[in-house]
Amino acid sequence: MVHFIGAGPGAPDLITVRGLRLIERCPVCLYAGSLVPAEVVAAAPAGARVLDTAPMTLDEIMAEIGRAIGEGKEVARVHSGDPSLYGAVAEQIRRLRAAGIAYDITPGVPAFAAAAAALGRELTIPEVSQTVILTRTAMKSSAMPAGEDLPTLAQSRALLVIHLSVRNLLEVERQLSPAYGADCPVIVAYRVGWPDEAYIRGTLADIREKVRAAKITRTALIFVGRALSDADFRDSALYDAAHVHVLRPKRKAPG
Repeated sequence: MVHFIGAGPGAPDLITVRGLRLIERCPVCLYAGSLVPAEVVAAAPAGARVLDTAPMTLDEIMAEIGRAIGEGKEVARVHSGDPSLYGAVAEQIRRLRAAGIAYDITPGVPAFAAAAAALGRELTIPEVSQTVILTRTAMKSSAMPAGEDLPTLAQSRALLVIHLSVRNLLEVERQLSPAYGADCPVIVAYRVGWPDEAYIRGTLADIREKVRAAKITRTALIFVGRALSDADFRDSALYDAAHVHVLRPKRKAPG
């Protein structure tokens, strides 16, 4: 069995209990060392084979997994954040299926959720934004599918969380400003969950210069949307006294 494990965004104590228990018992641990803290994989059992996959190719990673499975060993395959988002697990899973190797996935805390917590914010604000879009831009990686370009997504006016794009802020500004406005709030979250995490606040008009001044060039998320402002908004219906539901039926008037 191969266990894909989301280690969370950086802080060692943000891994799930299930994920940590799997690491503690697996005799082979492959982890993305550029983004997974060493403290997480230090929980591997004594004598475990622990390998940083950052310098490895997909073929080399799969060879290590195949060797371990052939020896009857469980494998902890540890990725940063949550494996469902930009984790490059799909191609590994495809090969495992072809080889008839069983696997499971343990979710992790995604960086955008950890950033929202650190900022003390809810991302879905009543009558301001009820949709969060997780996306990226095309730079040196694979091209974006048709219809997923920023100008198209911008038509929703939803809160955007843009991954892997901090070096592409000029295009982010150019492509989003017509729909969101140059004054739209932007927060760039750098190294979320790590000791040196930082949050740069600005607008579409000035965020690029602020990020350049901070010398941030990688490992950052870009949040764009009106939900990031401190403007007034209505309370949600969830706890409204006038909103009745099966768990809070209409109360009879006193007397």
